Amino acid sequence: MNQPLYRLDRRGFLRMGAAGVVGATVPSNAYSDDDTSNLRLGKGAAKSVLIVMLSGGPSQLDTLDPKPESPTEVRGEFSPISTSIPGVVVCEHLPKLARKLDRWALIRTLAHREHNHLLATHVALTGRPTPLPRGGSDLDRVESRNDFPNFASALGYIRPRNDGIPNGVSLPNYLIEGPLTWPGQHAGFLGPSYDPWQIQGDPNDPNFRMQALSMREGMSLSRMQTRHELLEQLGRGHTSLAGGDADAFREQQQIAFNLLSSNKMADAFELSREDASVRDRYGRNTFGQSLLLSRRLIEVGVPIVQATMGIVQTWDTHVDNWGKLKNQLLPQLDQGLEALGDDLAASGLFEQTMVIVMGEFGRTPKVSTLPGQTIPGRDHWAHTYSGLIGGAGVMGGQVIGQTDSQAAYPITRSWTPADVCSTLFNALGVKQDATITDPLTRPHHLLNGTVISPLYTGRA
Repeated sequence: MNQPLYRLDRRGFLRMGAAGVVGATVPSNAYSDDDTSNLRLGKGAAKSVLIVMLSGGPSQLDTLDPKPESPTEVRGEFSPISTSIPGVVVCEHLPKLARKLDRWALIRTLAHREHNHLLATHVALTGRPTPLPRGGSDLDRVESRNDFPNFASALGYIRPRNDGIPNGVSLPNYLIEGPLTWPGQHAGFLGPSYDPWQIQGDPNDPNFRMQALSMREGMSLSRMQTRHELLEQLGRGHTSLAGGDADAFREQQQIAFNLLSSNKMADAFELSREDASVRDRYGRNTFGQSLLLSRRLIEVGVPIVQATMGIVQTWDTHVDNWGKLKNQLLPQLDQGLEALGDDLAASGLFEQTMVIVMGEFGRTPKVSTLPGQTIPGRDHWAHTYSGLIGGAGVMGGQVIGQTDSQAAYPITRSWTPADVCSTLFNALGVKQDATITDPLTRPHHLLNGTVISPLYTGRA
Protein backbone atom coordinates (compact mmCIF):
# COMPACT_ATOMS: atom_id res chain seq x y z
CA MET A 1 0.00 0.00 0.00
CA ASN A 2 1.31 3.45 -0.85
CA GLN A 3 1.59 5.79 2.09
CA PRO A 4 1.68 9.61 1.85
CA LEU A 5 4.74 10.43 -0.16
CA TYR A 6 5.49 13.99 0.88
CA ARG A 7 6.40 15.02 4.36
CA LEU A 8 8.23 18.01 2.88
CA ASP A 9 11.53 17.75 4.73
CA ARG A 10 14.55 19.52 3.23
CA ARG A 11 16.19 16.33 2.01
CA GLY A 12 12.95 15.31 0.40
CA PHE A 13 13.05 18.37 -1.81
CA LEU A 14 16.42 17.32 -3.16
CA ARG A 15 15.39 13.69 -3.59
CA MET A 16 11.88 13.95 -4.90
CA GLY A 17 11.17 12.23 -8.15
CA ALA A 18 14.59 12.26 -9.76
CA ALA A 19 13.52 9.84 -12.48
CA GLY A 20 10.10 10.95 -13.59
CA VAL A 21 9.11 14.52 -14.21
CA VAL A 22 12.02 15.83 -16.22
CA GLY A 23 12.16 13.32 -19.00
CA ALA A 24 8.43 13.22 -19.65
CA THR A 25 7.17 14.20 -23.05
CA VAL A 26 4.84 17.17 -22.84
CA PRO A 27 2.06 17.07 -25.44
CA SER A 28 2.22 20.06 -27.79
CA ASN A 29 -1.53 20.51 -27.45
CA ALA A 30 -1.49 20.84 -23.69
CA TYR A 31 -1.42 24.61 -23.36
CA SER A 32 -4.30 26.99 -23.76
CA ASP A 33 -4.43 29.31 -26.74
CA ASP A 34 -3.15 32.83 -26.21
CA ASP A 35 -6.08 34.17 -28.21
CA THR A 36 -8.55 35.54 -25.67
CA SER A 37 -11.39 35.08 -28.17
CA ASN A 38 -11.43 31.45 -26.99
CA LEU A 39 -12.78 32.52 -23.58
CA ARG A 40 -16.19 30.94 -24.07
CA LEU A 41 -17.99 28.81 -21.52
CA GLY A 42 -15.44 29.98 -19.01
CA LYS A 43 -12.42 28.79 -20.98
CA GLY A 44 -9.27 30.14 -19.37
CA ALA A 45 -11.17 32.30 -16.86
CA ALA A 46 -9.47 30.75 -13.82
CA LYS A 47 -5.91 31.11 -12.67
CA SER A 48 -6.58 28.81 -9.74
CA VAL A 49 -9.11 26.22 -8.60
CA LEU A 50 -9.97 25.52 -4.97
CA ILE A 51 -11.65 22.18 -4.27
CA VAL A 52 -13.40 22.16 -0.90
CA MET A 53 -13.75 18.43 -0.31
CA LEU A 54 -16.44 17.31 2.12
CA SER A 55 -15.07 13.83 2.59
CA GLY A 56 -17.55 11.17 3.64
CA GLY A 57 -20.51 12.47 1.66
CA PRO A 58 -22.84 15.18 3.04
CA SER A 59 -26.60 14.67 2.93
CA GLN A 60 -28.20 16.62 0.11
CA LEU A 61 -31.53 16.64 1.97
CA ASP A 62 -30.02 18.18 5.09
CA THR A 63 -27.89 20.79 3.30
CA LEU A 64 -28.62 22.11 -0.20
CA ASP A 65 -31.68 20.21 -1.43
CA PRO A 66 -34.22 20.04 1.41
CA LYS A 67 -37.61 18.45 0.77
CA PRO A 68 -39.91 19.91 3.46
CA GLU A 69 -43.06 18.40 1.92
CA SER A 70 -41.70 14.85 2.14
CA PRO A 71 -42.58 12.43 4.98
CA THR A 72 -40.59 12.73 8.21
CA GLU A 73 -38.57 9.60 7.45
CA VAL A 74 -37.30 11.37 4.33
CA ARG A 75 -37.07 15.07 5.15
CA GLY A 76 -35.27 14.58 8.45
CA GLU A 77 -35.11 16.92 11.44
CA PHE A 78 -34.12 20.25 9.88
CA SER A 79 -36.27 23.05 8.51
CA PRO A 80 -35.60 25.02 5.32
CA ILE A 81 -34.83 28.73 5.13
CA SER A 82 -35.15 31.18 2.25
CA THR A 83 -32.08 32.36 0.36
CA SER A 84 -31.01 35.31 -1.75
CA ILE A 85 -32.29 33.36 -4.77
CA PRO A 86 -36.08 33.80 -4.87
CA GLY A 87 -37.94 30.53 -4.29
CA VAL A 88 -34.81 28.58 -3.36
CA VAL A 89 -34.32 27.16 0.14
CA VAL A 90 -31.43 25.51 1.97
CA CYS A 91 -30.96 24.01 5.43
CA GLU A 92 -31.65 26.27 8.40
CA HIS A 93 -28.11 25.72 9.67
CA LEU A 94 -26.57 27.47 6.64
CA PRO A 95 -27.80 31.04 7.25
CA LYS A 96 -24.67 32.79 5.97
CA LEU A 97 -24.68 30.77 2.77
CA ALA A 98 -28.41 31.45 2.38
CA ARG A 99 -27.82 35.21 2.50
CA LYS A 100 -25.08 35.05 -0.12
CA LEU A 101 -26.22 32.16 -2.28
CA ASP A 102 -26.36 34.56 -5.22
CA ARG A 103 -22.57 34.25 -5.24
CA TRP A 104 -22.83 30.55 -6.07
CA ALA A 105 -24.28 28.17 -8.64
CA LEU A 106 -25.97 25.36 -6.75
CA ILE A 107 -25.87 22.03 -8.60
CA ARG A 108 -28.45 19.56 -7.31
CA THR A 109 -27.98 16.76 -9.84
CA LEU A 110 -24.41 15.56 -9.44
CA ALA A 111 -24.42 11.77 -9.86
CA HIS A 112 -22.32 8.70 -10.53
CA ARG A 113 -22.38 4.95 -9.84
CA GLU A 114 -20.00 4.36 -6.95
CA HIS A 115 -21.46 4.04 -3.45
CA ASN A 116 -18.14 2.95 -1.85
CA HIS A 117 -16.05 5.71 -0.23
CA LEU A 118 -12.75 4.66 -1.76
CA LEU A 119 -14.03 4.17 -5.28
CA ALA A 120 -16.15 7.31 -5.13
CA THR A 121 -13.24 9.43 -3.87
CA HIS A 122 -11.13 8.38 -6.84
CA VAL A 123 -14.02 9.30 -9.14
CA ALA A 124 -14.48 12.69 -7.45
CA LEU A 125 -10.79 13.70 -7.47
CA THR A 126 -9.83 12.38 -10.91
CA GLY A 127 -13.05 12.32 -12.92
CA ARG A 128 -12.34 8.64 -13.70
CA PRO A 129 -13.56 5.28 -12.39
CA THR A 130 -11.14 3.50 -10.11
CA PRO A 131 -9.20 0.89 -12.13
CA LEU A 132 -10.67 -2.55 -11.51
CA PRO A 133 -10.55 -5.44 -10.79
CA ARG A 134 -8.75 -4.96 -7.49
CA GLY A 135 -10.06 -7.97 -5.62
CA GLY A 136 -12.99 -8.47 -3.34
CA SER A 137 -12.22 -6.46 -0.21
CA ASP A 138 -11.73 -2.80 0.62
CA LEU A 139 -8.04 -3.54 1.18
CA ASP A 140 -7.76 -4.27 -2.52
CA ARG A 141 -9.26 -0.94 -3.48
CA VAL A 142 -6.84 1.39 -1.73
CA GLU A 143 -4.56 3.91 -3.37
CA SER A 144 -2.46 2.46 -6.19
CA ARG A 145 0.13 3.67 -8.67
CA ASN A 146 -2.17 2.25 -11.35
CA ASP A 147 -4.74 4.93 -10.51
CA PHE A 148 -5.48 7.88 -12.73
CA PRO A 149 -3.69 11.06 -11.60
CA ASN A 150 -5.68 13.61 -9.64
CA PHE A 151 -6.40 17.04 -11.06
CA ALA A 152 -3.28 18.77 -9.76
CA SER A 153 -0.98 15.97 -10.91
CA ALA A 154 -2.47 15.90 -14.40
CA LEU A 155 -2.05 19.67 -14.65
CA GLY A 156 1.55 19.33 -13.48
CA TYR A 157 2.20 16.84 -16.28
CA ILE A 158 1.02 19.13 -19.06
CA ARG A 159 2.25 22.34 -17.46
CA PRO A 160 5.49 21.58 -15.62
CA ARG A 161 7.01 24.47 -13.71
CA ASN A 162 10.20 25.09 -11.78
CA ASP A 163 9.52 28.48 -10.25
CA GLY A 164 9.08 27.13 -6.74
CA ILE A 165 5.28 27.18 -6.91
CA PRO A 166 3.78 23.66 -6.95
CA ASN A 167 0.92 22.77 -9.26
CA GLY A 168 -1.11 21.48 -6.35
CA VAL A 169 -1.33 21.58 -2.57
CA SER A 170 -3.64 19.36 -0.55
CA LEU A 171 -4.41 20.08 3.08
CA PRO A 172 -4.71 19.64 6.03
CA ASN A 173 -4.39 15.84 6.08
CA TYR A 174 -4.04 12.78 3.89
CA LEU A 175 -7.20 10.69 3.65
CA ILE A 176 -6.29 7.56 5.56
CA GLU A 177 -8.29 5.39 7.93
CA GLY A 178 -6.44 2.53 9.59
CA PRO A 179 -4.97 0.37 6.81
CA LEU A 180 -7.03 2.10 4.10
CA THR A 181 -5.61 4.92 1.99
CA TRP A 182 -8.19 6.64 -0.18
CA PRO A 183 -7.31 6.59 -3.91
CA GLY A 184 -7.33 9.70 -6.08
CA GLN A 185 -4.98 11.71 -3.90
CA HIS A 186 -1.77 11.49 -5.89
CA ALA A 187 -0.34 11.23 -9.40
CA GLY A 188 -1.16 7.55 -9.92
CA PHE A 189 0.53 6.13 -12.99
CA LEU A 190 2.44 9.37 -13.63
CA GLY A 191 4.66 8.57 -10.65
CA PRO A 192 5.57 10.38 -7.43
CA SER A 193 7.35 13.21 -9.24
CA TYR A 194 3.93 14.66 -10.07
CA ASP A 195 2.32 14.19 -6.67
CA PRO A 196 0.79 17.35 -5.24
CA TRP A 197 2.19 18.67 -2.02
CA GLN A 198 0.48 17.01 0.91
CA ILE A 199 0.27 19.05 4.08
CA GLN A 200 0.04 17.06 7.30
CA GLY A 201 -0.76 19.47 10.07
CA ASP A 202 -3.47 21.56 11.67
CA PRO A 203 -3.38 25.21 10.52
CA ASN A 204 -5.34 26.06 13.66
CA ASP A 205 -2.45 24.89 15.85
CA PRO A 206 -0.47 27.89 17.15
CA ASN A 207 2.73 25.98 16.36
CA PHE A 208 1.74 25.21 12.74
CA ARG A 209 4.64 26.00 10.43
CA MET A 210 6.11 24.51 7.29
CA GLN A 211 9.67 23.77 8.42
CA ALA A 212 10.65 22.47 4.98
CA LEU A 213 10.13 25.92 3.47
CA SER A 214 12.66 27.66 5.69
CA MET A 215 16.43 27.45 5.66
CA ARG A 216 18.16 25.95 8.65
CA GLU A 217 19.67 28.19 11.28
CA GLY A 218 22.86 29.87 10.11
CA MET A 219 22.06 29.47 6.40
CA SER A 220 21.54 32.78 4.59
CA LEU A 221 20.20 33.26 1.08
CA SER A 222 23.57 34.50 -0.19
CA ARG A 223 25.33 31.49 1.32
CA MET A 224 22.83 29.12 -0.27
CA GLN A 225 23.29 30.85 -3.65
CA THR A 226 27.05 30.42 -3.37
CA ARG A 227 26.64 26.69 -2.70
CA HIS A 228 24.20 26.39 -5.58
CA GLU A 229 26.66 28.05 -7.98
CA LEU A 230 29.42 25.72 -6.77
CA LEU A 231 27.22 22.69 -7.44
CA GLU A 232 26.53 23.96 -10.96
CA GLN A 233 30.23 24.43 -11.63
CA LEU A 234 31.00 20.93 -10.40
CA GLY A 235 28.23 19.55 -12.57
CA ARG A 236 29.52 21.29 -15.67
CA GLY A 237 32.98 19.90 -14.96
CA HIS A 238 31.76 16.31 -15.00
CA THR A 239 30.20 15.78 -18.41
CA SER A 240 30.26 12.03 -17.86
CA LEU A 241 27.44 12.49 -15.37
CA ALA A 242 25.17 14.13 -17.90
CA GLY A 243 21.99 12.54 -19.08
CA GLY A 244 19.38 10.26 -17.60
CA ASP A 245 18.84 10.27 -13.89
CA ALA A 246 21.71 12.69 -13.24
CA ASP A 247 20.09 15.41 -15.34
CA ALA A 248 16.74 14.71 -13.75
CA PHE A 249 18.27 15.00 -10.29
CA ARG A 250 19.88 18.35 -11.15
CA GLU A 251 16.55 19.68 -12.35
CA GLN A 252 14.95 18.62 -9.09
CA GLN A 253 17.74 20.39 -7.21
CA GLN A 254 16.94 23.50 -9.23
CA ILE A 255 13.28 23.23 -8.29
CA ALA A 256 14.24 22.90 -4.64
CA PHE A 257 16.57 25.89 -4.88
CA ASN A 258 13.91 28.02 -6.56
CA LEU A 259 11.52 27.09 -3.79
CA LEU A 260 13.88 27.83 -0.90
CA SER A 261 15.15 31.07 -2.47
CA SER A 262 11.64 32.38 -3.00
CA ASN A 263 9.71 33.78 -0.08
CA LYS A 264 6.30 33.33 -1.67
CA MET A 265 5.46 29.84 -0.48
CA ALA A 266 7.08 30.26 2.92
CA ASP A 267 5.15 33.48 3.49
CA ALA A 268 1.87 31.85 2.48
CA PHE A 269 2.15 29.42 5.37
CA GLU A 270 2.71 32.18 7.94
CA LEU A 271 -0.88 32.41 9.11
CA SER A 272 0.27 34.43 12.11
CA ARG A 273 0.65 37.38 9.75
CA GLU A 274 -3.12 37.56 9.37
CA ASP A 275 -4.98 39.86 11.73
CA ALA A 276 -6.70 38.05 14.57
CA SER A 277 -10.04 39.40 13.35
CA VAL A 278 -9.51 37.78 9.95
CA ARG A 279 -8.69 34.43 11.51
CA ASP A 280 -11.76 34.75 13.70
CA ARG A 281 -13.97 35.33 10.65
CA TYR A 282 -12.89 32.01 9.14
CA GLY A 283 -13.42 30.18 12.41
CA ARG A 284 -10.81 29.08 14.92
CA ASN A 285 -10.98 25.45 13.86
CA THR A 286 -9.02 23.22 11.50
CA PHE A 287 -11.41 23.66 8.59
CA GLY A 288 -11.74 27.43 8.85
CA GLN A 289 -7.99 27.94 9.07
CA SER A 290 -7.48 25.50 6.18
CA LEU A 291 -9.69 27.71 4.02
CA LEU A 292 -7.69 30.76 5.11
CA LEU A 293 -4.45 28.98 4.21
CA SER A 294 -5.99 27.95 0.89
CA ARG A 295 -6.77 31.57 0.12
CA ARG A 296 -3.15 32.52 0.85
CA LEU A 297 -1.86 29.73 -1.41
CA ILE A 298 -4.11 30.96 -4.22
CA GLU A 299 -2.79 34.47 -3.70
CA VAL A 300 0.78 33.29 -4.40
CA GLY A 301 -0.31 31.45 -7.54
CA VAL A 302 -0.85 27.77 -6.68
CA PRO A 303 -3.12 26.55 -9.51
CA ILE A 304 -5.01 23.79 -7.67
CA VAL A 305 -5.62 23.69 -3.93
CA GLN A 306 -7.67 21.02 -2.16
CA ALA A 307 -8.97 21.75 1.34
CA THR A 308 -10.61 18.73 2.94
CA MET A 309 -13.11 19.30 5.71
CA GLY A 310 -12.23 16.61 8.18
CA ILE A 311 -10.86 13.10 7.82
CA VAL A 312 -12.28 10.41 5.57
CA GLN A 313 -15.41 9.73 7.61
CA THR A 314 -16.22 13.25 8.77
CA TRP A 315 -19.42 13.57 6.69
CA ASP A 316 -20.18 9.84 6.82
CA THR A 317 -23.22 10.28 9.04
CA HIS A 318 -24.68 6.78 9.36
CA VAL A 319 -25.18 7.63 13.02
CA ASP A 320 -26.29 10.98 14.52
CA ASN A 321 -26.62 12.66 11.14
CA TRP A 322 -28.46 15.71 12.50
CA GLY A 323 -26.42 16.12 15.66
CA LYS A 324 -23.10 16.13 13.78
CA LEU A 325 -24.40 18.48 11.11
CA LYS A 326 -26.05 20.92 13.52
CA ASN A 327 -23.36 21.06 16.18
CA GLN A 328 -20.19 21.17 14.11
CA LEU A 329 -20.14 20.50 10.39
CA LEU A 330 -22.67 22.96 9.01
CA PRO A 331 -21.72 25.92 11.25
CA GLN A 332 -18.03 25.53 10.38
CA LEU A 333 -18.77 25.15 6.67
CA ASP A 334 -21.13 28.13 6.72
CA GLN A 335 -18.68 30.41 8.49
CA GLY A 336 -15.61 29.37 6.49
CA LEU A 337 -17.25 29.66 3.08
CA GLU A 338 -18.61 33.11 3.85
CA ALA A 339 -15.21 34.42 4.93
CA LEU A 340 -13.49 32.85 1.94
CA GLY A 341 -16.01 34.26 -0.52
CA ASP A 342 -15.90 37.71 1.06
CA ASP A 343 -12.11 37.88 0.92
CA LEU A 344 -11.83 36.56 -2.64
CA ALA A 345 -14.51 39.01 -3.79
CA ALA A 346 -12.91 41.98 -2.00
CA SER A 347 -9.48 41.29 -3.54
CA GLY A 348 -10.81 40.62 -7.05
CA LEU A 349 -9.57 37.02 -6.90
CA PHE A 350 -13.07 35.53 -7.08
CA GLU A 351 -13.18 36.30 -10.80
CA GLN A 352 -9.90 34.41 -11.25
CA THR A 353 -10.60 31.50 -8.91
CA MET A 354 -13.06 28.65 -9.38
CA VAL A 355 -14.27 27.30 -6.05
CA ILE A 356 -15.86 23.83 -6.03
CA VAL A 357 -17.58 22.53 -2.89
CA MET A 358 -18.56 18.84 -2.98
CA GLY A 359 -18.32 15.43 -1.37
CA GLU A 360 -17.78 12.11 -3.08
CA PHE A 361 -21.54 11.36 -2.96
CA GLY A 362 -24.68 12.12 -0.95
CA ARG A 363 -26.86 10.26 1.55
CA THR A 364 -29.91 8.04 1.27
CA PRO A 365 -33.33 9.70 1.18
CA LYS A 366 -34.69 7.34 3.80
CA VAL A 367 -33.57 7.74 7.40
CA SER A 368 -32.21 4.53 8.92
CA THR A 369 -30.65 3.19 12.12
CA LEU A 370 -27.68 0.87 11.98
CA PRO A 371 -27.83 -2.44 13.91
CA GLY A 372 -26.73 -1.89 17.48
CA GLN A 373 -27.27 1.87 17.25
CA THR A 374 -30.08 4.03 18.61
CA ILE A 375 -29.40 7.38 16.92
CA PRO A 376 -30.50 7.41 13.24
CA GLY A 377 -28.62 8.65 10.21
CA ARG A 378 -28.36 8.20 6.47
CA ASP A 379 -26.32 5.80 4.34
CA HIS A 380 -24.29 6.23 1.12
CA TRP A 381 -26.07 7.49 -1.99
CA ALA A 382 -24.44 8.39 -5.33
CA HIS A 383 -27.58 8.53 -7.50
CA THR A 384 -27.82 12.26 -6.85
CA TYR A 385 -26.10 14.78 -4.59
CA SER A 386 -25.48 18.51 -4.37
CA GLY A 387 -22.52 20.84 -4.71
CA LEU A 388 -21.58 24.49 -5.12
CA ILE A 389 -19.44 26.13 -7.80
CA GLY A 390 -18.54 29.81 -7.91
CA GLY A 391 -16.05 32.29 -9.28
CA ALA A 392 -14.08 32.46 -12.54
CA GLY A 393 -16.98 33.62 -14.68
CA VAL A 394 -19.58 31.29 -13.18
CA MET A 395 -23.05 32.87 -13.05
CA GLY A 396 -24.03 32.88 -9.40
CA GLY A 397 -27.58 32.96 -8.13
CA GLN A 398 -28.86 29.93 -9.99
CA VAL A 399 -29.83 26.34 -9.33
CA ILE A 400 -28.71 23.74 -11.87
CA GLY A 401 -30.76 20.57 -11.95
CA GLN A 402 -33.85 19.34 -10.16
CA THR A 403 -34.42 16.17 -8.17
CA ASP A 404 -37.57 14.21 -7.38
CA SER A 405 -39.69 14.73 -4.26
CA GLN A 406 -37.24 12.78 -2.09
CA ALA A 407 -33.94 14.09 -3.54
CA ALA A 408 -33.30 10.52 -4.59
CA TYR A 409 -32.92 10.81 -8.36
CA PRO A 410 -32.49 13.60 -10.91
CA ILE A 411 -35.54 14.52 -12.97
CA THR A 412 -33.42 16.80 -15.15
CA ARG A 413 -29.98 16.24 -16.60
CA SER A 414 -27.39 14.92 -14.19
CA TRP A 415 -23.72 15.95 -14.14
CA THR A 416 -20.89 13.56 -13.37
CA PRO A 417 -17.45 14.00 -11.78
CA ALA A 418 -16.08 13.69 -15.32
CA ASP A 419 -18.08 16.81 -16.20
CA VAL A 420 -16.69 18.58 -13.13
CA CYS A 421 -13.22 17.51 -14.30
CA SER A 422 -13.77 18.95 -17.78
CA THR A 423 -15.22 22.15 -16.35
CA LEU A 424 -12.24 22.57 -14.04
CA PHE A 425 -9.61 22.06 -16.73
CA ASN A 426 -11.54 24.20 -19.21
CA ALA A 427 -11.61 27.01 -16.65
CA LEU A 428 -7.83 26.71 -16.31
CA GLY A 429 -7.46 27.07 -20.08
CA VAL A 430 -6.50 23.47 -20.87
CA LYS A 431 -7.29 22.70 -24.50
CA GLN A 432 -10.09 20.30 -25.23
CA ASP A 433 -7.83 17.74 -26.91
CA ALA A 434 -5.08 17.78 -24.25
CA THR A 435 -3.88 14.27 -23.35
CA ILE A 436 -1.65 12.44 -20.92
CA THR A 437 -0.09 9.05 -21.55
CA ASP A 438 -0.18 6.03 -19.25
CA PRO A 439 2.64 3.46 -18.85
CA LEU A 440 1.18 1.43 -21.74
CA THR A 441 1.50 4.56 -23.96
CA ARG A 442 -2.27 4.92 -24.19
CA PRO A 443 -3.43 8.53 -24.47
CA HIS A 444 -6.14 9.83 -22.15
CA HIS A 445 -8.03 13.05 -22.78
CA LEU A 446 -8.04 15.27 -19.72
CA LEU A 447 -11.40 16.75 -20.64
CA ASN A 448 -13.18 13.41 -20.59
CA GLY A 449 -16.64 14.77 -19.85
CA THR A 450 -18.74 17.78 -20.81
CA VAL A 451 -18.20 21.32 -19.62
CA ILE A 452 -21.16 22.20 -17.38
CA SER A 453 -22.47 24.92 -19.69
CA PRO A 454 -25.32 26.22 -17.46
CA LEU A 455 -22.65 27.55 -15.13
CA TYR A 456 -21.96 30.21 -17.73
CA THR A 457 -25.16 30.47 -19.73
CA GLY A 458 -27.78 30.12 -16.99
CA ARG A 459 -29.67 27.73 -19.27
CA ALA A 460 -30.01 24.05 -18.44
